[in-house]
Amino acid sequence: MQSLTNTPTRYGWAMILLHWLIGIVFIGQFALGVVMMRTTSQRASFELIQLHKSFGFLLLGLVILRIAWRLGNATPALPPSVGTLERKSAPLAHFALYAFQIVLPLSGWALISVSTLEIPTMPFNLFVMPDLPLTESDAAEGFWTSAHWYLAYAGIALVALHIAAALRHHFLLRDTVLTRMITPSSGRE
Repeated sequence: MQSLTNTPTRYGWAMILLHWLIGIVFIGQFALGVVMMRTTSQRASFELIQLHKSFGFLLLGLVILRIAWRLGNATPALPPSVGTLERKSAPLAHFALYAFQIVLPLSGWALISVSTLEIPTMPFNLFVMPDLPLTESDAAEGFWTSAHWYLAYAGIALVALHIAAALRHHFLLRDTVLTRMITPSSGRE
């Protein structure tokens, strides 16, 4: 029987599902952001922006849930094949990933909160998301637009490095770093 929770050597189903779901949404958000900014149809652009905002709020919620789950569960130890430098840098890289996955949606929320267009945000058409208590202005909108753009590109670069490191562990080092995020613990480990 596979476990929902982590063990000292492997991740459980909850962490695995959150990891891959967040990864797919994060990468999808980047792609959607690029497409929505290059779309010439105003109607399509509006719909894509609304979808982007919806998935941004979903990402923020999932990341908060994942951090809470991580704080309440054991973190599997790295295999012995992982060197000292990597043991020290891995937690920093994971912290940076979490930070980007929180700050990026928050910067998007700030952007829509300061927009002078005052278009309501309705995640997946379910409810109206209140704006953050920020002052609306063209200058603030310009700042948050730039911040969101730079954070998105820095975040996707960090995700690319994360993917490259996982593939290095799997194909070059042939250790269990990637497989333990694919196959859940049995609860007996």
